[in-house]
Amino acid sequence: MPARKVIITCAVTGSIHTPSMSPHLPITAEQIADAAVGAAEAGAAIVHLHARNPQDGRPDQSLEAFSPFLKVIKQKSDVVINITTGGAPTMTVDERLHPVAHFKPEVASLNMGTMNFGLYPMLNRFKEFKHDWEKPYLEGSRDRIFKNTFADIEKILTTCANNNTRFEIECYDIGHLYTLSHFVDRGLVKPPFFIQSVFGLLGGIGSHPEDVMMMKRTADRLFGDAYNWSVLGAGRNQMSIAAMSVAMGGNVRVGLEDSLWIGPGKLAESNAQQVSKARDLIEGLGYEIATPDEARDILKLKGGDRVDF
Repeated sequence: MPARKVIITCAVTGSIHTPSMSPHLPITAEQIADAAVGAAEAGAAIVHLHARNPQDGRPDQSLEAFSPFLKVIKQKSDVVINITTGGAPTMTVDERLHPVAHFKPEVASLNMGTMNFGLYPMLNRFKEFKHDWEKPYLEGSRDRIFKNTFADIEKILTTCANNNTRFEIECYDIGHLYTLSHFVDRGLVKPPFFIQSVFGLLGGIGSHPEDVMMMKRTADRLFGDAYNWSVLGAGRNQMSIAAMSVAMGGNVRVGLEDSLWIGPGKLAESNAQQVSKARDLIEGLGYEIATPDEARDILKLKGGDRVDF
């Protein structure tokens, strides 16, 4: 019997970490493109992309920020491109949605609930910052809600309905699975779903093995075989939760958006380094990594020739 194929998603830069936290975090369009292509060459089937202001690294959801690296990645790789609708908690839903509505990617991320999104504990580790926006951005998360209301989610789904964009459905807690079930019942999300369970971010579910198993059990009960499961373990939880997912029949997400580290106290030098470690883990357990085209088949994607970039 052929070995099961495991999809590796690489989240290249994100909006959680700031430039001062790691010299290896991609900031400019050229750096983001190089990081995405490198991750694909290491074994990622999907790259999950945010954009940043090239001068100071702050999250940037403008078309002008995305366009340069989207084109380069598409020219250099057949990797599946996944554009965020999460953006950053400081943005409106219209700002967050704009790149996906315009570029019509194969995959876009979609958060399934409003939540507290606590980044401020990072201030205990990082004391000096290069740019004046970084410390207030982290400190502000004490009193900031990451807004993803039913109306916001419905707007993203209906805006993209005719683009055949599928979603990496990010679920930070058990209730988010029930919110997804609500939109499935309404016919706004159609199988197969790609559920990304997020563990270890302050404000969401924890990172204990029982938390991982509970998320999987609940998704199984709600969706049966209509979904594909993947996990994102934040920070030091990245690889241990990835290993659990693979052993439980799931897929994995790694990348510098989710964790800056490759080991205890050791910064990852690239996204590709984390992808390579995840690949070793997967192959060490007797499975194979999915190619981009295999991921397209598993997730029933429209194909890279049907995007607008």
